[in-house]
Amino acid sequence: MEKKKTSWIYRVICWLVRLFSPKMEFDGEKLPDGPCVVVGNHAQMYGPIAGELYFPESYYIWCAGEMMRWKEVHAYAYRDFWSFKPRWTRWFYRILSVLITPLSVCIFNNARTIPVYHDSRSIGAFRESLRRLQEGGGLLIFPEYNKKHNNILYDFQDRFIDLARFYYKKTGEELSFVPLYVAPKLAKLCLGEPIRFRADAPIAQERRRICEELMAAITALGCALPEHTVIPYRNIRRRDYPKNRPLEDYEHEKTDG
Repeated sequence: MEKKKTSWIYRVICWLVRLFSPKMEFDGEKLPDGPCVVVGNHAQMYGPIAGELYFPESYYIWCAGEMMRWKEVHAYAYRDFWSFKPRWTRWFYRILSVLITPLSVCIFNNARTIPVYHDSRSIGAFRESLRRLQEGGGLLIFPEYNKKHNNILYDFQDRFIDLARFYYKKTGEELSFVPLYVAPKLAKLCLGEPIRFRADAPIAQERRRICEELMAAITALGCALPEHTVIPYRNIRRRDYPKNRPLEDYEHEKTDG
């Protein structure tokens, strides 16, 4: 697989990030042999950064395509990252969303990213992803969206599961999805057991099953770690960041619900 060429500015940025951020503990040998899709909690910026710095170069990261396009960064960044900040601070984040545009365009166009859109352009992401998988590589996807699931996760968008259907049609092989928990406060990246796509099941059923099993596995990985502050998907006030809780608490919530 051809190595992606990057600008010297981007290489300097990566060097600075490595220098000033804590080194994450990650056992890359636990990654499955062959193509797979690693699915994790976003942990704001930490998930994608960890993917770029610690995963093999054959792994590509799904990225919001708007963050790669000069004219679209500021609106997307404000809406997705900072629109939940206290009202009196939002003027600052509107300015910041404009100021980060050059940095965003540089980083996301040089990193190992695949641009993803929620419109007719989405077919390009699937084509590029299938190409990477067929070459023997892997993908990293952080599919949370703005609906809280528990103290560890927000709910997952589920259309990325369709990758397995397309991959099966191309290769006749059932793709695996690997859960990943990103714990910046503990400087840990934790992998769970692969969840295999079932080609003989209806795709709607598989979307639901695989997302539910991934969210349960990631929750279990987070709960099994020592007590720590969870970095949530939404960029909320730091004092509102949750703690991980014993897995039994989540089981009680399901029973009570």
